[in-house]
Amino acid sequence: MSTAVIERVSAEVGVNALQAEAVKKLLNDGCTVPFIARYRKEAHGNLDEVKIGKIQERLAYYTELEERKATVLKSIDEQGKLTDELRAQIEACFVKSRLEDLYQPYKPKRRTRAQIAREKGFEPLADSIWAGSPDPAADDEALQYARDILAERIADIADVRGAVRQAYAKKGVVRSEVVQPRPAEPTKFEQYYDFSEPIAAIPSHRYLAIRRGQAEKVLWVHIELEAEPVVARIMEILSAHTPACARPGPARDQVETAARDAFKRLLAPSCEIDVAVEKKSEADRAAVEVFAENLRHLLLAAPLGEKAVLAIDPGIRTGCKVAMLGPTGKYLGKTVIFPLQNPLEAAKAVAMIVAKYHAEAVAVGNGTAGRETEQFVRDTLKKLKAQHPEIPTPVVVSVSEQGASVYSASEIARKEFPDLDLTVRGAISIGRRLQDPLAELVKIDPKSIGVGQYQHDVSQTLLAAKLDEVVVSCVNGVGVELNTASAPLLERVSGLTPALAKNIVEWRDQNGKFTSRTELKKVKGIGEKAFEQCAGFLRIRDAKNPLDASAVHPERYAIVERMAADAGMELKALVGNGAAAKKIDVRKYVAPGVGEPTLMDIVAELAKPGRDPRSVFVPPAFRDDITKIEDVREGMKLEGVVTNVTAFGAFVDIGVHQDGLIHLSELSDHYVSDPAAVVKAGDRLTVTVIGVDVARGRISLSAKSKPVVGAGGGVGGGGQSRAPRPRQTSFGGGSGFTCNPFANL
Repeated sequence: MSTAVIERVSAEVGVNALQAEAVKKLLNDGCTVPFIARYRKEAHGNLDEVKIGKIQERLAYYTELEERKATVLKSIDEQGKLTDELRAQIEACFVKSRLEDLYQPYKPKRRTRAQIAREKGFEPLADSIWAGSPDPAADDEALQYARDILAERIADIADVRGAVRQAYAKKGVVRSEVVQPRPAEPTKFEQYYDFSEPIAAIPSHRYLAIRRGQAEKVLWVHIELEAEPVVARIMEILSAHTPACARPGPARDQVETAARDAFKRLLAPSCEIDVAVEKKSEADRAAVEVFAENLRHLLLAAPLGEKAVLAIDPGIRTGCKVAMLGPTGKYLGKTVIFPLQNPLEAAKAVAMIVAKYHAEAVAVGNGTAGRETEQFVRDTLKKLKAQHPEIPTPVVVSVSEQGASVYSASEIARKEFPDLDLTVRGAISIGRRLQDPLAELVKIDPKSIGVGQYQHDVSQTLLAAKLDEVVVSCVNGVGVELNTASAPLLERVSGLTPALAKNIVEWRDQNGKFTSRTELKKVKGIGEKAFEQCAGFLRIRDAKNPLDASAVHPERYAIVERMAADAGMELKALVGNGAAAKKIDVRKYVAPGVGEPTLMDIVAELAKPGRDPRSVFVPPAFRDDITKIEDVREGMKLEGVVTNVTAFGAFVDIGVHQDGLIHLSELSDHYVSDPAAVVKAGDRLTVTVIGVDVARGRISLSAKSKPVVGAGGGVGGGGQSRAPRPRQTSFGGGSGFTCNPFANL
């Protein structure tokens, strides 16, 4: 890759050329972005993952561009039309659209009006007009044929095509109109039935909404552009290409007529499409960034940790599916309860499980009947506490069900629990995502988690790549416990493929727990490179070497051993000793390839080895008397949890089945242009209800200190209710539980 490309990448990303070159070399050597960011800081000047990822992205762009240049040069050369000047222009090109503009005259074309005119022998006339000396004897028909040739010639000039595209991008206006005949029923696109906005200013979410209306054949959408200023600009450009434009006269008139035709017939349609596609790509990138940021916060939500959890997937007609999980997420047993139809038996079952398995938390899915089930559990636990105060009361937590059903029916779930019904798998997933959201959510396609904006309208390739990048970043940022991690979690670790992750799990099943990181090398397929990339992100609790439970890379163990020796301490005494770590002078250990940034990371790990960067878990506090939208009233102040941040506001779970919307105008007492700058998924907010539309399932909220109640009709989700069917249930039945209900409940 040329020096010029490296310089462009460094300028675009905001780093120096040496840093960009270093990242390129590391990537070419097979290093992953998380590894480069964490363990090769000296090589690239301590860049973060974001910068490294952007360098990777821009390098990929220019690699594709270089490949396309080679194809274009070969094609033109084979036509015998490659001049030194054209070659220089192509080789100096750094923008894909510009390259295609240069290639335009040489692309194979279908039979055009210009081609027909040439076949009829009118190219000499076109050449004479172009040269500024048209044949005065030429009739109107001959001039029309000549202008057809000139129009194509003008449209093929790279500078002309670029100028028209730029005009559409800067001055174009997006216009949408309702299709005819007008839809008989109301649609969600009514605000766009007669709408216009400059394309340079339209927000990404609005453009995507309009495009969706177009895709659903409700809207007719196009980009308007005033023709005359563009034609005038084309004539300015042509003055450098043809003597005919140098002065007024018949030749200039003919060229101007041809230019107007070129714009209307040849340039406007293709450039409008180009700009629409680019605007769509821009909107896609913005939407994907919103999705990625929401996903990051969701994956990094505070974990409950290693505590026994009773998980409940609420249901009405088919009952609530109950699964008991051990502290590490191990499945212990299942049953079904019917709190609405048979509350006494259901209460006995819950009380018995809590008592027998010492449940420290109850995870209740937030789907249909979730709040009612949650309240039932709270009431049951209060009675249990009153009668048996010696039994600790578990915390009750509402857990998002988004994606649980997708996991339940997945191949991953079938492999984990081949003998369980998918509804029970769903309950297990709900419980595990309370224990460790990251470890459980990596098993689910991120698009099914429900934190995106127009996720089905954006480029699925772009979306999948970005979301995978976020998942990998989060997994490696937190670290993975080698002896308990599932294959889906392991395959997100730097340097590990799905096949290697599977091999690790199989080795663990056959040989027992790993006792050291070096044992990874015994796993089939893990060579020196894979070990280098993954080892630092894997943790082994209670390993013989205490550093195996930290983020210190094995390649730096010798340095830590020197630090311990210099401090006059055993290695085990140093690891976890914050006071001793604080006294280490990192400058003493600087060596080639190991500078102060890496050494300071090592010292931080020695102070708190294997520390989890996620926050401490705090359960949300929903009001007990607010369980459905009918309970919500304007003016209420409620605590809520942000579930999704979009370009137009934030959705908040206030404890009913429909999330409320805080429009960006209601997010703060101050002006907000980007909701993500104010809130993020997982944030807890105190909100005021400013509008409720029960019929449409919409709740409007405000986070302002002095909101105007009655000011909005927010957008919310809706849920289907399921009719209850009375049914008795037995507890146990080979589930692993034994029935010993508390008689007084």
